[in-house]
Amino acid sequence: MSQSLAPAAHSGSQAASDGDAPTRGRLRPALILGALGVVYGDIGTSPLYAFKEAVKAATAGGASVPAAATGAVSLILWSLILIVSLKYAVLILRADNRGEGGIVAMLALLGARQARPGTWKALLLVVGLVGAALLYGDGAITPAISVLSAIEGLKVDAPALGPFVVPITLVILVGLFLVQHKGVAAIGRVFGPVMLVWFVVLALLGTVGIVRHPEVLAAANPFHALDFMLHAGVHVSFAMLGAAFLAVTGGEAMYADLGHFGAMPIRLSWFALVLPALMLNYLGQGALLIGTPDAIENPFFRLCPDWGHLPLIALATMATIIASQAIISGVFSLTQQSVQLGFLPAMRIVQTAREERGQIYVPMVNWLLAVATLVAVVMFGSSDALAGAYGIAVSMLMAITTLLAALIALRWGYSPLLVVAVNGFFLAIDAVFFAANSVKIMEGGWFPLILAGVVALMMLTWKKGNELVEEARVALRLPEDVFLAGLQHRDLLRLPGTAAFLSAAEHGIPLHLSRFVERNHALMERILIITALYEETPTVPKNRRAHVTILAPDFYRVILRYGFMEEASIPEGLACAVESRHLPPHVLDDMTIFVGHETIIPRKDKRGMAPWRENLFAFMQRNAERTGAFFGVPTRQVVEVGTEIEI
Repeated sequence: MSQSLAPAAHSGSQAASDGDAPTRGRLRPALILGALGVVYGDIGTSPLYAFKEAVKAATAGGASVPAAATGAVSLILWSLILIVSLKYAVLILRADNRGEGGIVAMLALLGARQARPGTWKALLLVVGLVGAALLYGDGAITPAISVLSAIEGLKVDAPALGPFVVPITLVILVGLFLVQHKGVAAIGRVFGPVMLVWFVVLALLGTVGIVRHPEVLAAANPFHALDFMLHAGVHVSFAMLGAAFLAVTGGEAMYADLGHFGAMPIRLSWFALVLPALMLNYLGQGALLIGTPDAIENPFFRLCPDWGHLPLIALATMATIIASQAIISGVFSLTQQSVQLGFLPAMRIVQTAREERGQIYVPMVNWLLAVATLVAVVMFGSSDALAGAYGIAVSMLMAITTLLAALIALRWGYSPLLVVAVNGFFLAIDAVFFAANSVKIMEGGWFPLILAGVVALMMLTWKKGNELVEEARVALRLPEDVFLAGLQHRDLLRLPGTAAFLSAAEHGIPLHLSRFVERNHALMERILIITALYEETPTVPKNRRAHVTILAPDFYRVILRYGFMEEASIPEGLACAVESRHLPPHVLDDMTIFVGHETIIPRKDKRGMAPWRENLFAFMQRNAERTGAFFGVPTRQVVEVGTEIEI
């Protein structure tokens, strides 16, 4: 006999208080030390290869090594000042989303995720997703070039070891990817101290070189770089700019890791230690080539006395492993944010340290990144060859970041003239470096671009496909009042316990609930319709986690909200709803959670997407992580109800 399920008007929600955002950026020594390892690992290992490549590019036009060295040092110093110090440390770090940074945070600030097709925000979303995808290309190249450049130091004292450089590099990288599943919490505690030693050694080596040839200090005048490039010719100048850009790759990590450390510790560690150490080391390498031009093959290791080569190689290897770990962790975090904001399919994400936010492991991404990195090492074989592949993805990412930052500044009410003047200046610099790196496409720059292109295609296809699926769902989904009215005329068997139906929408009856009633002529005593949503903010306070609406007696709609830096958990969200007294505790007893499992069928007579993209979306949907597992629902409680949807 059917029980009355007449609609009820009562609704309840948790307190709407925003709560205070977590305090960030306190000048705790641990934060400053941690930033050295995580934020500055990549840019901190650039002296291993950046200066060498810039000088080689400059001498290719016939310039003398001393003149090329002075011009290269000047160019690198001012690149660090303009791009990293002024643009990132001073300007970009201001564009935070409640303390979080990165391309995804920028897209959230601009509201691009909800953009309607055909609008400027929709175009902005495409640009932003391309920028996010570029990090994957960077993530494959950074470990390869960093570790290779460190191991190549063996050839300084023992040229016969040259053939073993690539195998040793491969062993180190395989080991690095193999230990990712253990998490980096324990290893991370030594990142900061090791990088502190690294930067001190960089400064000491550079100081020794400067003392021997102080005339290199003339490179502090930017006109040395400009004069050299004006007389070197366009081709040589572009090659030199592209090589010098390697010295600033990694600067984008300042913004990407903003949420982990805060702006003040990141700025302080940069200006107080990292920037002085890098500038001293580049000046020292330049001084070495002024006095010893034949040291051009490896000026970094030649700065060190012979007795210190092996310890320096060991320290450099540790530093490059840290730089590699930092970029791998960054790719994991970007993947998590992209999944939660609907740009990538759900995939298995393992929290490796519950007490430390951001300590995650994504198995699929880890192994795909490992394959790409190892292929890069084998394919290119040396840091010199990899230098051609490195830089173009980062230069494009930096230009996109500058553009999005300008739009955020305009949205926040800054003067358009000021925004155009400041961001336009930095965008012009980005454009010059991007143009310089573009000439390296045939030398290997195609490799990270192809990787980024594949990821961007998957992101755009997944988002578009989900929009088409939701359109199909809306056409099939019953309104609540129609469904509840229909139940009055059915003789349903009422089963004991609670049935929770996960839904992607905030309104309407999920398809698997209406199908369940239609086919089984039965319904549980208590019904929950649960929707988990990710907001365009990093976190959502627990007092705003759950909103509960009573649709009818023992029939509830529960909306759970999470930030894009949080891990959504249905059990945790329901516990919040009970704790707030908007759900009675007995509702959670004997609960079965029903999940809709949708099979996507591309239609030939409808062109929502090209047929091959619809098939790609269907493949991604079939191989995505199961919804119940993604939202932390115990397997024993889950029942899947299949539905076919045509797009």
